Amino acid sequence: MTVDAEILIDWFDHHARELPWREPDCDGWGVLVSEIMLQQTPVARVQPSWEAWMARWPRPSDLARESQGEVLRAWGKLGYPRRALRLHTAAGVIAAKHDDVVPADVETLLALPGIGSYTARAVAAFAYGQRVPVVDTNVRRVVARAVHGAADAGPASVTRDLSDVEELLPRQGAARFSAAMMELGALLCTARAPRCTGCPLLADCAWHHAGRPDYDGPAKPVQRFAGTDRQVRGLLLDVLRGTDDPVAKVRLDTVWPNEGQRDRCLYSLLEDGLVEQTADGRFALPGEHR
Repeated sequence: MTVDAEILIDWFDHHARELPWREPDCDGWGVLVSEIMLQQTPVARVQPSWEAWMARWPRPSDLARESQGEVLRAWGKLGYPRRALRLHTAAGVIAAKHDDVVPADVETLLALPGIGSYTARAVAAFAYGQRVPVVDTNVRRVVARAVHGAADAGPASVTRDLSDVEELLPRQGAARFSAAMMELGALLCTARAPRCTGCPLLADCAWHHAGRPDYDGPAKPVQRFAGTDRQVRGLLLDVLRGTDDPVAKVRLDTVWPNEGQRDRCLYSLLEDGLVEQTADGRFALPGEHR
């Protein structure tokens, strides 16, 4: 099982998108922020937010000193706002226990609050050049096609997926190889309408040589947004982000017609620590009003 690392890295050198967190002067903090923001969020939406975030909070300690409410306000519409609170908490630990420097090894990164296996490996690889497998959806799809001859990787298996990618890593330039695998999956080897004619791995691609068979594995769940609790939670947070003062519940009641769903979502925001209730019964972002 192999992928020609030299060919892939050469393609990456010529075709990779110019992203600020890939610049040589971007440190571990910048990479960590980008990886948290990029989870389930497109690059085009992340880049302006990342740039504003890094200009405002260039070090973990800068973010750690900020209120949770202001962090959520700055997070804006990136989605999944609990990521912002986890990053805020991690920044406090990095500032207090690691001299304001994001750790370089996977195990220490994993010990930070809210940092999972993928993020720890991505930071170790892309910020510090360590030879560790980094596996996201794009990488899984490239491996499935180029190596296994399947249209899609199917259900994730952390052990199998990490083992597959670790076997492919070159001895030199492993981090750049991982970035190239991701970029190939994002730009050419896409889930729909892959652009095989421009692929640097086409000559050895197992899926291409098999005639590009259709995916015949378990059906994937279709994610929707309209009408979901996630949409309602976002609407409620939008109201609170748009004001510096606590908001009465009657104002929040206007964002969604279904009272049961609306109240359930408001309660879940309170449980998650994304919203606080003031002594007089109004609602606000956390840490801004008591």
